[in-house]
Amino acid sequence: MIAGRGSAVGIVAVAILGGIALGAHAEPRAVVELFTSQGCSSCPPADKLLGELRNDPALVVVSLQVHYWDYLGWKDTLADPRHTARQKAYSLMRGDGDVYTPQVVVNGAAHALGSDRAAIEKAVDTARSRGAHLSVTVEIAVVNGQVSVTVGKGEEGLAGEVWLWAVASTVPVSIRRGENKGRTVTYANVVRRWVKLGDWLGRGAWTVPVADVKAEMVDSVAVIVQSGHAGEPGTILGAGVAQLH
Repeated sequence: MIAGRGSAVGIVAVAILGGIALGAHAEPRAVVELFTSQGCSSCPPADKLLGELRNDPALVVVSLQVHYWDYLGWKDTLADPRHTARQKAYSLMRGDGDVYTPQVVVNGAAHALGSDRAAIEKAVDTARSRGAHLSVTVEIAVVNGQVSVTVGKGEEGLAGEVWLWAVASTVPVSIRRGENKGRTVTYANVVRRWVKLGDWLGRGAWTVPVADVKAEMVDSVAVIVQSGHAGEPGTILGAGVAQLH
């Protein structure tokens, strides 16, 4: 749907959300953000595809529910205004004004139709060709009720913010009204809480209590290092994920 133009042991953060571990030398190739909505009839195929993509150990995938289709008759139970704001900010930073569902944004640099696997792969290649290739290392350890994050050194002059997303790996929703009335849709790697760990100026380390990131059904965390700031998000420089239990 088109919303309109303009409109415990240390767990290294190379464990893919959903419980599939990467190899010791594997590195994440892309962060795939799916902007979706329970009120969007064209979104369920994208939601299903995201559940498949999370099995790729080279991808960090999350779904971010938006609320701008609520007026169609069903209020999205997972939507967060920050997700809508992030999607719109991406469109402004790209300069194309494209805001729609289902939309995938890859490494903060390229977008594609969320139900088109080939288009998503092309967006991954496009993002990496633009220099968004996750060159900054991110390590996460979950020990003694604490989430510890270490971000490595980046290229000279790079700076940005470090964000932690609290993620629920599987969330089934029975939709009773609107365009998807009568359907039960399972959402994969749903972002349920945002925690800003801090600003990043080349390297850094942060620790946050697990209790501060837990929310309903949350079982994982994703950490991203992103240039720019929340209101003007740039390319994603590094990413990692880990299970909370």
